[in-house]
Amino acid sequence: MPQKHRAKNNTQYAIPNTKYDFTDKTVLIMGLGRFGGGVDAAEFAVRAGANVIITDLAARQQLSDSIKKLGEFPDIKFHLGSHNEADFLQADIIIANPAVHPNNDFLQLARKHNKFVTSQINIFFELCPATIIGITGANGKSTTTALTAHLLRSQKSEVRSQKIENKSRTVWQPQAKLGAGLSSQYAIRNTQYEAVWLSGNIGNEPLLTILNQIKANDLVVLELSSFQLEQLVLRSEILRRVALAQIQSAVGGPKVALLTNLTPNHLDRYGTFADYCAAKENIFKLQQLDRNNPAVSIFNAEDEIAADWFEKYKKDPNRICIKFSSDDISRDIRDNFTLPGRANLSNLAGAVSVAKLFGADDERIKNALATFEALPHRLEFVQQIKGVRWYNDSKATTPQSAIAALEAFDEPMILIAGGYDKHLPFDELGQKIAENAKAAILIGQTAEKIADAIRSAITSLRGAQRRSNLIKQETRIEIVKSLAEAVELANRLAESGDIVLLSPACASYDMFENFEQRGREFVRHVQALSS
Repeated sequence: MPQKHRAKNNTQYAIPNTKYDFTDKTVLIMGLGRFGGGVDAAEFAVRAGANVIITDLAARQQLSDSIKKLGEFPDIKFHLGSHNEADFLQADIIIANPAVHPNNDFLQLARKHNKFVTSQINIFFELCPATIIGITGANGKSTTTALTAHLLRSQKSEVRSQKIENKSRTVWQPQAKLGAGLSSQYAIRNTQYEAVWLSGNIGNEPLLTILNQIKANDLVVLELSSFQLEQLVLRSEILRRVALAQIQSAVGGPKVALLTNLTPNHLDRYGTFADYCAAKENIFKLQQLDRNNPAVSIFNAEDEIAADWFEKYKKDPNRICIKFSSDDISRDIRDNFTLPGRANLSNLAGAVSVAKLFGADDERIKNALATFEALPHRLEFVQQIKGVRWYNDSKATTPQSAIAALEAFDEPMILIAGGYDKHLPFDELGQKIAENAKAAILIGQTAEKIADAIRSAITSLRGAQRRSNLIKQETRIEIVKSLAEAVELANRLAESGDIVLLSPACASYDMFENFEQRGREFVRHVQALSS
């Protein structure tokens, strides 16, 4: 049992004489959540000497796992099940969860009373001494982020580097002269970096409680969500409008920023695809352009919007723009890469573009891939049962990510899809299912919407088949009430040589706490088939 205590102020966790001197301040954490961000912010604030209050709309039972992680800090006060204006009025500092909308009424109230409203990601960017590599996109960002960190870690001891000392800190510089229109591939020499940290929206590591371990010559690879980027840009706008002498500098963006792709997502929050894209574009808008330390912006050449943004941003002085494509990956490297599908080749191409900035070559990259382990719930092979292979792609929470999964296989396929309704269109997914899947087993809020999209596509295919005298077995559509029923039905329908794929194309919140729980339940049900 860990000893319970109230942590005394630790100067490694706060900056004295700034807004981040938490000593004896009341810090309100808005949104504990179930993914670790609220836990990380609360522990950071306690260890920095703050009096911490946590407020969340969810009940204690729903947050039990997160609350247990804070068990060694008995002085934390939990105000759960609702928000109270009094908490926001008495707080000195409010740390908002990324899921909280920037225009939330309680945050507006706090700002009206001149409270310091910030976020986990803002605190990290303001206090992190290392070079930050930020990766965002609609699909593939977790895999790209993990691959990037893996390649950088694998080759760091072999890197030959050029050091430039600037104010007692090693920075990297371009080999070519900077100017508007500079877009030459890999135009930067790396630093001789030390540790490589992997964190952010990928959820495998905390952010703030590792700050005291990160050194100036390290690299930090962050997956950044659209919600986190909104928080960064909101804080920067406030700092530009209001002179806060206690803040050392405005929040900038990552020194290296990469966009995997853009397809509709989170329309339940943004309303339009254009607004969602605008939130993602902040990763480039926030980058600080410095002639002696240029920003690097990396774009997927195979994505229409990303390609347009490359043309837009390559005109900036003091910014180096790079394009990547799955076609960039050599045959030797492909042969050492085990993740299926062209979408994963694109993820690898993005990671390679970053690794080459910091000194990696094809031989090092090829060798590093031999030890890369795929992330769970991302086209994760579960088991082969009676000649049928089962895959868990629970992280596929958008139609486009499910389409990428469908395109990863040539074998006959049974798809399990459906979930929480984010108000995304399913027309393209319905077409792909009708073309590629022998059966679709649908669950959750969106089951009927996806079924309608498949039926519409089947009708169109019938006409095309009649005109071309082709006969194709039509996709079977089944709607069931639970994931357990879906697995049971898929097992009855599947034949040797088939693939059964869980790739929901939707979030999980209608039936599960998160995509991880959904994936674990799928794996459990599959494994039960063979026991």
